Amino acid sequence: MKVLSVLTLTAALLVSPLLHAKTVSGVDVQEVLTIQSQELILNGAGVRSKFFMDLYVGSLYLPTPQDNLTAVLEQSVAVIRLNITSGMITSDKMVDAISEGFDAATNGDSSSIKAEITQFMGLFNAEIKQGDQFSFVLTKNEGVTSFKNEQPQGEVKGELFRQALIKIWLGDAPAQNSLKQSLLGL
Repeated sequence: MKVLSVLTLTAALLVSPLLHAKTVSGVDVQEVLTIQSQELILNGAGVRSKFFMDLYVGSLYLPTPQDNLTAVLEQSVAVIRLNITSGMITSDKMVDAISEGFDAATNGDSSSIKAEITQFMGLFNAEIKQGDQFSFVLTKNEGVTSFKNEQPQGEVKGELFRQALIKIWLGDAPAQNSLKQSLLGL
């Protein structure tokens, strides 16, 4: 069943309409994704930058537009997509950034999802290069399915983990406040 689920999600990611809502930092951001036979619309997209350098374009897709974390967490399914725009991002730097993100998202206490975080970090062992795309399909009460360049990477189960991953970008201490605002369409 899990294999079928992943294959269905892969097919859905691959056959999404090629409608582009906008171009952000040179990345064409799709207007609509179809996941689990459900159309998700672009809620918002923006740039994650550090030291005046664009690192990636992040985008958030939801069944209906939402402008706050609580409403996003209540969605049955969501997708956070990261399009890598900088050659400065490496596997090690991505792991470090996501580790910091989980620490901030859990107010410094990620012990309850330590195993899930370790499993998730394993998805970033392969080389990361400019042009790579990561898509995280976040399914309420189930967890996260991860794709790299539209190829399935793996699944991490758990609602607490799903919520913490969303909070990396949309929580009280997001990776970047301006990106959070852009993802929420504010």
